[in-house]
Parts: sequence; C-alpha cells; structure tokens
Amino acid sequence: MRKIAVVTGTRAEYGLLYWVIKGIQDAPELELQLIVTGMHLSPEFGLTVREIEKDGFFIAERVEMLLSSDTEIAIATSMGLGMIGFAKAYERLKPDIVFVLGDRFEISAAVSAAVPFGIPIAHIHGGESTEGAMDELFRHAITKMSHIHFPSTLKYADRIIQMGERPESVFCFGAPGLDSIHKLKLLKKQELANELKLPVERQWGILTYHPVTRGNNSSKNHVETLLNVVESFSGFYWILTLPNADTGSRAIIRKIEDFVHNNSEKACLFSSLGQLRYLSLLKNAAIMVGNSSSGLIEAPSFELPVVNIGDRQKGRIKAANIIDVPMCEPDKIEAAINKAVSNIFRDSLKGLKNPYGDGNTSDKIVETLRVVPLSGMPEKQFYEINVK
Repeated sequence: MRKIAVVTGTRAEYGLLYWVIKGIQDAPELELQLIVTGMHLSPEFGLTVREIEKDGFFIAERVEMLLSSDTEIAIATSMGLGMIGFAKAYERLKPDIVFVLGDRFEISAAVSAAVPFGIPIAHIHGGESTEGAMDELFRHAITKMSHIHFPSTLKYADRIIQMGERPESVFCFGAPGLDSIHKLKLLKKQELANELKLPVERQWGILTYHPVTRGNNSSKNHVETLLNVVESFSGFYWILTLPNADTGSRAIIRKIEDFVHNNSEKACLFSSLGQLRYLSLLKNAAIMVGNSSSGLIEAPSFELPVVNIGDRQKGRIKAANIIDVPMCEPDKIEAAINKAVSNIFRDSLKGLKNPYGDGNTSDKIVETLRVVPLSGMPEKQFYEINVK
C-alpha cells in the first residue's frame, strides 16, 4: 500500500485539499497520513484542527511550529521548528510521497525536511506568481524540490517546465479548490444568514486582507485606508475574515477587530467559516474586496465582482471579475467598488468562464498519486528546453 503524507497548515489550504484528502482516504491502494501544522493548531486562528477531526480524518501527526509572534525572526524560527518536527514525523511515518499545496513558509519547511529522506514531493499550484509576497520565493523553491507537479493552468505548467522540470512529471488538471463548488450543496442566502446571524435583507460584502510581505511593507496603513473606504458604503453589510499568520498579520488583526467593534451594525468578523459556509458566502455576496487568492480562483465560478488591492496577487492569471487597484488610495478603491457593484459590470460577468478549471480535479490527482512510478524519482535531472 502506497503511503501519502498530506501536509496542511491553514484553514484555506485545507479547504482546497479536502477532496484530495478524502480521495486518498477512500482509495483502497493508498494510505492517508495527514500531518497538521501551523495555524490549524493555534487558538488565535480558530484552532481549525477541530474542523479536520469533525470531517472524520485521522491526524497522523501534529507539528507545532507557529510562534506567538509575527516578526521576521519569529517566522524564520518557526520554519526551523517546523523542519525539526517534520523530520521526526517522516522518520516515524516513512511516507512514500509527501503531498503539499502552495507557497507558505510552513510548506517550505515540510518540503525541505523531506529532501534528506529522499521522499518524492507532489506539489499543487506550482508555477504561479504572487509578486507582493515572500511566498513567491517559497513557491518556486518548493517546485524545484518537488518531483510530481499539479499546476492549475497550462501557462503555469509551461513555467514549471521552463524551470527545468521534466514534462512527464507535470499534470495539469486545474485547481482542486473548485471541486467543492460542484460537489457540495451550497447554502441559500436565508440559510447562511440563519447560520451566521447575518442580515438577509442587505447586500453582503466580503473583506479579506493579508499582509504584503515583500518590499515596503505598509500593510497596517493599507488596511486602515481600505476599512475607512468600505465604512462609507453604508448599504452593505461587511463580513471580514482574519489574515494568514504572516509577518505583520497581528497589526492587521487589531485594525480589523477595532473596525468591527466600532461598526457592529454593519460588519462582523470570523476567524474561520469552513469550506461549505465560505463558498456559500461567495455564492451569495455582492462583492469581495481585499487581496485574497480566492478572489482570483474561486470567485470567478460565482461571477462575483472582486476589487483586488495592491500587488500581493500581481502576476497571477485573472478572470474578468477582477478590478485591480494597484495603489491603496481611497479615491481609487471607492471608484473600483462603485464599478464592481454597478449593474453594467455585473451583467458583463454573466457566463464567465473560470480559467482555473471546471471542478473535476481531485479525482485525477488521486489517481495519479496511485499509479505514478516512484522508482528513481528523487534523482532529478534538469530538463533542458531547446531554444534556438
């Protein structure tokens, strides 16, 4: 039986991985070894490990690595603690494949620790670009340490090959996070309003803002500017979610908590919604504002207008639902929100095709993990592209 160690460190990432995890668990020829780390184990970020257990998954290992700080030294130290924890996990579990998603520092630690063991790495969402975050560097480093690649689009597949990865190791099936949109029975607005205690008669706006972790980091000032603008849109009820545990996240959290406290009649805050409620929120919202990747990947499937602030997502493929505001300036944000909620813009999104796939990805990934040959895989060779 082939043992697949799946690593998850954040609530959002777990939602994207859910159907792959379930597919591995249900496959008779595969053994799921679920390793939980990072924000999942932190009460500050909702202790979302409980949601994983509630879903019926056995957790093979908990790797504690997240310090109660968001400084540069804390993040780097967390990575070191993570490598120690993952090394112990791999020694005990002896997986045949380590399976990871994305570009975060927790995943970088998990992959780096696997290299001395010679364990093949399977990686989702390689080849993408997030120029406003240090995750950009982690993502490409993870790609070079990986052996099996599952990019979300053909453009990203080409980038992985351009980085010297062999074409036969690249399997382009789309983004697995879209599978839940098609497999789950999403809640209607009244049902979701009842569950989350939201005003059903008002239009809903979603606001998620993550730290910008590269360049001149002024995320605290940016989120303050953004909150001041959305406060003026009195016709909306704003649902805010917490940022990831990145450098500078705690300053953003304080600003968000203050905003919700001072505007309790027009805003609320959730540390974690879970996949069903979050996707149902995307389905029933009128607009999404901030810099979350879900605005680019999941939101197009709902024809949801998204105002994307700053350059955290710079370089990623974007559908027509995205209105970019490169500079966090009040008048530009206000103009973008007004455009996003206009009937003309909403009508223009009817029939929008999601560039990240059709929601039929996870089964193909699981089947590939089942049959892909592993013999000799850790001895990688650089694939040369013939350029005349």
